[in-house]
Amino acid sequence: MKTPITPTDCFIALGSNLGDRHAHIRAAVESLTQLPGTELIRVSTIIETEPVGPGEQDRYLNGVARMRTTLSPQELLRHLLRIELERGRDRANSPRWGSRTLDLDLLLLDDRVIDEHGLTVPHPRLRERLFVLEPLAEIAPDWRLPPDGRTPRDLLDLLRRGTTGASVRPTNG
Repeated sequence: MKTPITPTDCFIALGSNLGDRHAHIRAAVESLTQLPGTELIRVSTIIETEPVGPGEQDRYLNGVARMRTTLSPQELLRHLLRIELERGRDRANSPRWGSRTLDLDLLLLDDRVIDEHGLTVPHPRLRERLFVLEPLAEIAPDWRLPPDGRTPRDLLDLLRRGTTGASVRPTNG
């Protein structure tokens, strides 16, 4: 008899700054709803943000999706990379932190800590990025992040106190 797989809560960062940004984000959310063994719980407000990365780039749309899945972390990552590729992003031939049609990052997977080749959870730069913490704090303000149990609300407050001039605004789409 097969042991049932317990669903895991996870949070996926959504981002786009090339082409029809709203369409890329909508298509990504729709694709996430189609993943096997996965349920979309909530999507944050989509915000427009300044780019972080090399060279001149257009502004980003960013948000976070909360999901519940029975997929393994590696299976989930493979699906995220496939969805990006379907929307025109080729990570292998794109500059790191460069412009992209779609960026899907696995931020959190319950309270798990994973450090494997190609997969680090919690996302290694989650605590440094307003464009991730703001939407995450909107949909899960009191979620305890490993390894120290700080919440998105706590981290956002700390980052805002240490950051000036951050440009983030809600957008309709």
